[in-house]
Amino acid sequence: MSEDQSSGGSGKSTWVERIGKAFSSHPRNRDELIALLKESCRHGIIDADALAMMEGAIEVSETQVRDAMIPRSQMIVVHNDSDLDGFLPQILESGHSRFPVIGEDKDEVVGILLAKDLLPHLASGGEQFDLAETIRTAAVIPESKRLNLLLRDFRASRNHMAIVVDEYGGVSGLITIEDVLEEIVGEIDDEYDEEEEALILPLGENRYQVQALTPIDDLNDMFSSDLSDDDYGTVGGLLLAEFGRVPEHGDMVVLDERFEFRVIKADNRRIITLEMNVLD
Repeated sequence: MSEDQSSGGSGKSTWVERIGKAFSSHPRNRDELIALLKESCRHGIIDADALAMMEGAIEVSETQVRDAMIPRSQMIVVHNDSDLDGFLPQILESGHSRFPVIGEDKDEVVGILLAKDLLPHLASGGEQFDLAETIRTAAVIPESKRLNLLLRDFRASRNHMAIVVDEYGGVSGLITIEDVLEEIVGEIDDEYDEEEEALILPLGENRYQVQALTPIDDLNDMFSSDLSDDDYGTVGGLLLAEFGRVPEHGDMVVLDERFEFRVIKADNRRIITLEMNVLD
């Protein structure tokens, strides 16, 4: 029996056996591990995408929040004594989805305002707005926290933003889940002050702009719907499964006989932005 022949007599070793052989040399440090992974890629044991993900995971395990955070000077904030008409233009102009709410200065963060929480107050005849009752508790983390641990915490808590403090307790910046993912997989292309569009923005009556990264449970919460998030966490993932391919600009699909989605931005790998019409 040849060295590559499996015990089942298939004539080919399984991928488990092949990876086992690749790692039989026991890398002694991070550089040797990466070199071994690259060698495995050259020999076809893993593909280039898997190599990139593994390298990213190894790199991020050593990266701290201070290396990826948005610095204090670039934080776009809302003052806790502002009224809705006072800060709404700033929110719409920035296009961000989450904002620290501060007291006297940026060291006094009293909570986080989510743009989606403003929707009930923007509609004609909407609810009376009270900023103190609308904001959510801010997660606070040290600069030294590792990104892989922060990503785990973000997923567990469903928080998407954290305030970063230095060793003296002063606010040094903020970090979002998008910043962490950008550091890990490098798929988000622009800087914070240009790229983080609000996940769901009203365009008119029953019409919204929706980012593909919007968590399905956020959409369900906002529209009292019951779209399944068993297999996919984001709207984009759910729609990719529905299309069965990466759709092109203008492609449309209806989910749950209620939400009509039209692709308005996509590349050859993913959906980016959608227009959503609520049919009821």
